[in-house]
Amino acid sequence: MATLQQYLSQLKKAECTPGGPLVEATVAREFIAGWAPDAGLFATPGTAAPAGTMRIGVTGSGVAARTIHPALDGKSHWMMLRCADGQGAELLASHPHLLYQLWTLVAGEWKDLDAASFRQGRIVVPTFPGMRPVYDIFLTQIARTVRWFDRDEHFRTIARMGSSYAEVNGLAFPVPFETGPKGELLHRFYTYCPALDQFVTSRLNKGFYDQDYLQANLNNLKTNAGYAEKYGLTPGIVCFEPRSVPDELLQRYPVLRGARVDHPMRSFRPRFNLSVAHPVVLDHYAEMMVNLMSEVPKLGYMSIWSNDSGAGFEYTSSLYVGRNGGGYLVREWLAAKDIAAAAAFNLVRFMKTLRDAGRKVNPAFRTLIRLEPFWEEHDHIWKLLEDGLDVEVSSLLTKGWDLAYKHPKYEEVPQIHGTALYNTFVEKEREIMTDLESKGSSADIYFVPGILGNHEPLIGIPFPGLIHRKLQEMAERKVETAAYQGGATQPSFAPYNINQEVMRAFQFDRSMDLKAFVRSRAVAWIGEELADDLVQLWAMSEDAYTSFPIPIWIYSGWGVWYRLAIRPIVPNIEAIPEADRAYYEDFLLATTHNKTRVDLRWDVGFDLLEPERGWKAVQHMTDDLFPVMEKAVAHAGAMLRKATTATARACAQDQYDRMRALLCWYRTQYATTAWVSAVHTYLGTTDAKERARCKSVLRSMVLGEIQNTKDLLHLWENSTTNWMIISDVAETTFIYYRNFGELLKKKIALMTGHEDDDPYVDPDFQWRVPGFTPEPHA
Repeated sequence: MATLQQYLSQLKKAECTPGGPLVEATVAREFIAGWAPDAGLFATPGTAAPAGTMRIGVTGSGVAARTIHPALDGKSHWMMLRCADGQGAELLASHPHLLYQLWTLVAGEWKDLDAASFRQGRIVVPTFPGMRPVYDIFLTQIARTVRWFDRDEHFRTIARMGSSYAEVNGLAFPVPFETGPKGELLHRFYTYCPALDQFVTSRLNKGFYDQDYLQANLNNLKTNAGYAEKYGLTPGIVCFEPRSVPDELLQRYPVLRGARVDHPMRSFRPRFNLSVAHPVVLDHYAEMMVNLMSEVPKLGYMSIWSNDSGAGFEYTSSLYVGRNGGGYLVREWLAAKDIAAAAAFNLVRFMKTLRDAGRKVNPAFRTLIRLEPFWEEHDHIWKLLEDGLDVEVSSLLTKGWDLAYKHPKYEEVPQIHGTALYNTFVEKEREIMTDLESKGSSADIYFVPGILGNHEPLIGIPFPGLIHRKLQEMAERKVETAAYQGGATQPSFAPYNINQEVMRAFQFDRSMDLKAFVRSRAVAWIGEELADDLVQLWAMSEDAYTSFPIPIWIYSGWGVWYRLAIRPIVPNIEAIPEADRAYYEDFLLATTHNKTRVDLRWDVGFDLLEPERGWKAVQHMTDDLFPVMEKAVAHAGAMLRKATTATARACAQDQYDRMRALLCWYRTQYATTAWVSAVHTYLGTTDAKERARCKSVLRSMVLGEIQNTKDLLHLWENSTTNWMIISDVAETTFIYYRNFGELLKKKIALMTGHEDDDPYVDPDFQWRVPGFTPEPHA
């Protein structure tokens, strides 16, 4: 009996639909190039395959599925391959993105199967009708300057994973156009989730941004949209809106000033947006939306993130400087509940304006709002949602940033969004989604399978069971669109990415046997002899992660922003001269008056970790995390030594290097936790014994972190594995550069000799002003 590849390779023609989706030609060309080089490519109508022909098509809504195959009756999303005796083969799908996904199954998992098993047609129904990358770090967001990035490979990966959408609005430049006074930070945030006015203009704002800048950004967006179409994906955009506008625009139109949207501890100049309560401003946004849609007619959605990073809705409660805005929405002395209702109405009207403008070009266009920042306005927003006005969230059980789900091991760990550790999705969520769906609206639900929010900047860290459980529970609750935060990691970055393989497999088979699947991937990657060792390593990595008590979430989620890997961590940070700290403070997410420069416990007014919980976290990591993590590294090293083939050695080396990097990452997380716990306990007591204990902990921490940094430097200098995100352009607050090793050497040198320093933090640090010494006040 012929295998599927043998059967299909003897076909002489590939037929696509005249004027059909571009993905049909993509699949046809890949089929011809890889399997049937002598076959011709033709455009003919229909869905049946004549003898000797590979019929490739997207049926769309115009063909009743049951006329193609009776088993398709009533199915809205499906893929089918049928190889009829004496005939050709029919490679058909209901939607463009499913066609390419079907081809990846044919060219991958199915190619060695018996062709006869496809005689009656093999049908696959995707688990989630929609799957969407959100905040795609490599393509559009903070890591878009990453070295060795391949745009085509990235889109191919997104499609292969089972996605239906692609996020396409990234800046064409390494840094944003926005600037600010010397020493401020706010403008750096404009590098991600760029707003509409970074791509197109309206009559209102034409001329305020350089045309070449806008053209470059628009061209980049259109290029991304072109790749999305190539693989059958629906392009969309994720924008912080309504974002601030140039001061010159408000000077010309002062009556259009909206809310102050900057962060007062991160900015040295106030930023204001336009008042979306004003009809001229709504017309401005509608015009920009139509102008963008005219350039990218297939744009399918706009996801709105707000109340952060220089954006915000007027009079909402979570604006950094408090409720504020223009004069058109509320009056003075209005009750808080009435202000919340007015702010919610204004927000939803903005969503409607964008939806309606988008639907002038694409009738299926929708807008989404990331709902968490609007806890005070939540119920008012909810009442106003309707068709094409959707939400995206981690959970619908709570309002705001609270989360109903617990850490898998430690009761005291705060309920924090945005990590894979919160991997359940209970039945009560379905009740709320049903209410939303009764309005014609829907919810895209987040999960976090990769780098973002978990172990940034490390690439390819395995925790497949956490991913599988979240997907399983989301599927049981009938989630329509699963939204994976952080986007995809291309295989050339992490060739043994079991997390993404689990995502893909589950999308095609919700009843998959996880244990059998991960072992099958291990066999494919490292061989039968070491497969069980590799599976065990993945389990150990996951066990270590579930033993991580997330001491300070912004340090684990945004550790690069706080330069943890390269900054010296010593009992008295100011014992190191300021000039010597400049190499990392120039990029640190901290202005000169932010205490986090000298105190790891605080950032912009947030008490990040109370010592009591810090000590618990130190103990958890000591007792639970490091024993399993150290065993994982030893296990990976032993696996490498046992590898006897080039294929096995390549896989084992890759995993060994990632585990070594991960151990270093956890040790630095430990160092910051021990610092907060010991320094602040020392400063808060006069007990000599307790102070001595704290100094002992700090001494061990400093010496340990010096050795840890040396271990990381050794990995950096000797590994050929691409185990961390590195820019090919420049260092920024959000990404390291190729000089990473030199910065590690500086950290080692600056920490050396400070292990016995007395702990100290200047309690008046934030009050410092050059040239002034404030008098003490009560």
